[in-house]
Amino acid sequence: QVQLVESGGGLVQPGGSLRLSCAASGFTFRIYAMAWYRQAPGKERELVAHINSSGGSTIYADSVKGRFTISRDNAKNTVFLQMNSLKPEDTAVYYCYVGVGPGSWGQGTQVTVSS
Repeated sequence: QVQLVESGGGLVQPGGSLRLSCAASGFTFRIYAMAWYRQAPGKERELVAHINSSGGSTIYADSVKGRFTISRDNAKNTVFLQMNSLKPEDTAVYYCYVGVGPGSWGQGTQVTVSS
């Protein structure tokens, strides 16, 4: 079955950086686009970044453009989210997503940006 396991979250000061990882299994990773979403307390889940199957095309939410970078390693079945210049409003649970069947989500990793 599809499994997505996120890691790399934590507490960071404003202006800091974190790198999230999502290890995938149970499907042919290299042929699927991948995405990162986030959900802050009291808010709806929102798309943060999307990457196509080859890694040659990416899409970002306006709020993270120029600060976040999504990438993937198809040899290691892993997708990454490099987050720089973090702001308190980036605080959320970050989820990995793949559109296999009805769609599959990881368990999420908490990112907290606070001084």
